Formats: sequence, structure tokens, C-alpha cells
Amino acid sequence: MPWRGWPGAAGSPGERRRGRANARKRWGTCIMALMRLSARADYALRAAIELAAASSGHVTADQLARAQQIPGKFLETILTQLRRAGLIRSQRGPDGGFWLARPAAEISLADIVRAIDGQLLGVRGERPENVTYPGVAEPLQQVWIALRANERAVLEQVTLADIVSGNLPDTIQHLTENPSAWV
Repeated sequence: MPWRGWPGAAGSPGERRRGRANARKRWGTCIMALMRLSARADYALRAAIELAAASSGHVTADQLARAQQIPGKFLETILTQLRRAGLIRSQRGPDGGFWLARPAAEISLADIVRAIDGQLLGVRGERPENVTYPGVAEPLQQVWIALRANERAVLEQVTLADIVSGNLPDTIQHLTENPSAWV
């Protein structure tokens, strides 16, 4: 079930009776505030966006590093991971550089994050469905699964092309219109 602030979310029976307006007021309490993105994933996303925006096709690692102010050695490791994941291609030599392996509209932000950090949400390195808790903490597993589902709902929906064009999907625009999303 989507979190209560997601457009179209049904919520609890009480929320259905009170209507969606009351459910929207709770956006600020969403557990997505717990999500963390690693520096490597952030750098990888920025480098991939630069590649998606490149009109010349090939972009060197040095150009990417300078454009996004990413440490060069760190970026080299990230580019290797993205290449091994099949998201980018590379060529050595004077005409060498990096480019996307498929169209930007076919590469989601989730693809990039998974290539760098693995699964979108892990609990102590485990998939949430494989983690169990004793006693009264048992429902915590459902919270982690819901968090992962919502993280996926955003990151799988947004592509590199969406970022480059500046035209984010309507659901993303809707989520960011709420002032509490910014704190």
C-alpha cells in the first residue's frame, strides 16, 4: 500500500471517511525522511545526468569530474561500476570517453543507485522481507517494506531524461509541492 501522502492512496478506513485532504496534511510525518543516499550514489547520479545531457556523445572522466565537482579518483571507480552494470560504455584513446549505454529515457534513477549501492533499502545488509523481529517489534518489517516500496515508486519512475529536460513526472511534482517535503 502506498504511503498516505501518495496521490491515490486509500489510507486507513478512518482516512477514507475523512477524505484525502486530511491524509495530505500528514505528509510531513512520512518515514521517507529516514532515507539516506550515499555520496557514491549521489556522484553516480550526477555523472550519469551529465552524460545524458552531453550533446557531443563522448565525455571524458575529467570533464565529468570538473562539471560536477567530483573527485577524479572517486569518479573513476564509480564509472567502472556503472560500466559493469551496463549503464554506460567507454572507449579509450584520443577520441575516448564515456556515454550512456542506452537512451536516457530508459535509465531510471533506481538503476543508477542499484548499480552503485545494491538494493534500494536494506536492513543491516538484508532485504526487508528477510528480516524478522520478535514480539511487539514484529510490525517493523512492514515499515521497512513500505519504505522500500515508496523509494522504488519515486526512483524507478524518474529517468535521466526527466532530469535533463527538467520535466519531472506529475507525481514527483505533486510530492514536492508540499512545503513539509522540504524540511
